[in-house]
Amino acid sequence: MINFEEELKKFHPSLEVEDAEEAIYNQDLTDMADLLVKMIKESEEQESAN
Repeated sequence: MINFEEELKKFHPSLEVEDAEEAIYNQDLTDMADLLVKMIKESEEQESAN
């Protein structure tokens, strides 16, 4: 039978996963809030130009 406690003690995360995690978190990703703010600013600029 598998001793999960022993297996967990042996576990070491893959360096590839850690590297990928760091790369993902360091990216400046645009989310919906950023898109909405940009659209509102562009709309206001167009209204003020007219």
